Amino acid sequence: MNITAAPTSWDACVALFDSRALPVSSYENLYDESYDVHSGALTLPGPLDLDTLDLDGTGLVVDGDLTVTGAVLNADDGCPALVVLGDLTADAVHLEDDAKLLVRGNVRVGAFVGHMTDKLVMIGGDLAAGVTVLSAGFFPDLVGGALTGPVLAPPYALAELDHEVSAPPAAEVLVPEVLLADGEQEEDSCFDAPGVHGDRLYDHLAAGRPVLR
Repeated sequence: MNITAAPTSWDACVALFDSRALPVSSYENLYDESYDVHSGALTLPGPLDLDTLDLDGTGLVVDGDLTVTGAVLNADDGCPALVVLGDLTADAVHLEDDAKLLVRGNVRVGAFVGHMTDKLVMIGGDLAAGVTVLSAGFFPDLVGGALTGPVLAPPYALAELDHEVSAPPAAEVLVPEVLLADGEQEEDSCFDAPGVHGDRLYDHLAAGRPVLR
């Protein structure tokens, strides 16, 4: 995917973050290396696969709003960081392993999915999702505003959210194709959002297929 962005030193990125009022507590945990900075709002076709971005730096910084007409995806270790200094709007966000996502403003998505633990995910504003699915110890490090929409997660993750949320059965929210059938278990998977088949959910989101009932 061709994104117009300029390689920018860490010191220049810090100056940009400070000028846009991105809290130090967010960016201090990023690698202090160069990043590719896109000036202004950015609209991209999906899926936006962070694992395959061709960047000069350690991550992509969007100095404005980012709109993705599809899903934002990360499934592998070592993917580039994504920093959005405005709002993030996408059909879905699916993050795994050591994903790094910082959004100064609001996140508006059809589905927000997080799996595994080694990550940095901080949202300064609201997280508004048709569904939020959390698995295997994943929960956002920060949701500074409201968290709206149903949340499918094991009890320990719900307790860590520090937000009052609706937690209905998965079958009330998701299409049958991404649910675990009665007695079914995923092979070689630690996906533990109740009632959800993690691999099928990812495949649906990556292909742009609907997951909400």
